[in-house]
Amino acid sequence: MNRRQVAWIIILVVDVAYIAWGAGAAVSPEHLLGLAGKGILPAAYEGYSGGSWLELTGTSPMIAGYITVLYRMYGIYCVLFGLLASAIAVTAFRRGEPWAWWALFIGNTIAFGSAITMDKIVNAIGPFELTEYLGLALVWGALAITPPFRAASAGPV
Repeated sequence: MNRRQVAWIIILVVDVAYIAWGAGAAVSPEHLLGLAGKGILPAAYEGYSGGSWLELTGTSPMIAGYITVLYRMYGIYCVLFGLLASAIAVTAFRRGEPWAWWALFIGNTIAFGSAITMDKIVNAIGPFELTEYLGLALVWGALAITPPFRAASAGPV
């Protein structure tokens, strides 16, 4: 197994996990496991506002509903990004096309970077959220062993 084969499999595993998380957020953000055993949506709301999600749903159900819709849309974004990145990994990146390396580098950096930033903003960083750092590190590692800009004399990757 060469480096590119290892790399595309690593990237595929990371992006399929991104799809799974996004699907969970899209289907049930109130129940997708978040910080301290709470659902990710209530944990994020409480971490950001200092208020109670249960209280918000009781006093302002339309606002809570709107926040839920936004979180579901974020989950759909994660699913779509993961599908696109997975498709690139198993096709163009696997064939060694340089644009695919850059697309995976930029796309995963933005996708995971935005998730990491959101977790920091809402004070929802726990063991599960650390998987975002791990996922990004795995993608960067996989890309580091398959750069499209290596010297031509180095031979095929």
